[in-house]
Amino acid sequence: MDDPLYSKDLDEETLFVVTQTFKALSDPTRVRILNLLFEKEYSVNDIAENLKMRQSTVSHQLRFLKNLRLVKYRREGTTMYYSHDDEHVINVLQQMIQHALHH
Repeated sequence: MDDPLYSKDLDEETLFVVTQTFKALSDPTRVRILNLLFEKEYSVNDIAENLKMRQSTVSHQLRFLKNLRLVKYRREGTTMYYSHDDEHVINVLQQMIQHALHH
């Protein structure tokens, strides 16, 4: 490829971000959360209820996703509402889900 965006050698920061993003997408719980957030924003309790998970599990995974800037949040009173924060990653995730559904 002659595209300047594609280098033969990746710098350390790019390599770290890419591998951490794939790590995030390798966990079934995080994939379920991101897939849910594809639709709209949800509170932690709503995510837990929708996915039939403990609130502490959801909070832990959201913290991981937030650190990678894959989700963002806004506060309304005492409630935090989460939504996805990276169109590229959400698009890759949706493509992989579509790929899996066609098998």
